[in-house]
Amino acid sequence: MSNTSDTPTSQTTPKQEFGKRLQMFMNLVVLVLSVMLIVWISFDTFKNIPFMQNTSYMTFQLWVCVFFIIDFCVGLIYAENRGKFFRHRLVFLLLSIPYLNIINYLDIQLSHDAMYFVRFIPLARGALALSIVMGYLSSNAINSLFASYLCIMFLVCYYCSLIFYSREYGVNPDVDTYWTALWWSFMNLSTVGCDISPVTVAGKIVAVVLPVSGMIIFPLFTVYLTNFVTNTIKKNHSSNPDV
Repeated sequence: MSNTSDTPTSQTTPKQEFGKRLQMFMNLVVLVLSVMLIVWISFDTFKNIPFMQNTSYMTFQLWVCVFFIIDFCVGLIYAENRGKFFRHRLVFLLLSIPYLNIINYLDIQLSHDAMYFVRFIPLARGALALSIVMGYLSSNAINSLFASYLCIMFLVCYYCSLIFYSREYGVNPDVDTYWTALWWSFMNLSTVGCDISPVTVAGKIVAVVLPVSGMIIFPLFTVYLTNFVTNTIKKNHSSNPDV
């Protein structure tokens, strides 16, 4: 006869398990769509194609944002605490709104620099989805956090390099190729700095965003390395107590 007292009181129900798997699948699709947006934006940037006049891109971004909103709704439906989920994931919803399509539909006049920044908002949603997926894939919280911030760091560096190249190329004589913009972006993210000075408004904004992001992200590497070294020493000491 089985003892009912041995049964765990907090078992995962089939609905919760299905919701967890569904949200994992949705996050993976969000990542794929974000990568497609990155490729499209990169192609348009290098080919100097006006994205507001590119109806195919505008339509694709609209449906990507719609899927992002659906992803948020699915997570809300299967959340154990919907109020907490809504408060913690409100940023996800705000980043999922198709601002570019709304601006275009309402014929709101913004500067080209501002429009280009708005174009990257859905990609920020993809970066957040990446951090969630990394959390699912890693059983260690510290490794998961480190991997998430590492990916976000590379994404920030790449996004800012595209913006810098798009706005500075042809205007700033020091920016002759994309690789120059990528090098400038990485050096500023690392807070080392670069001898290339931005001349456009967008370039100056990115020049402020990169060092601030670097000052937030790079200290986490120190925490991770310290934790890694400490755990390694503890393991070696436990396996060789006489050392």
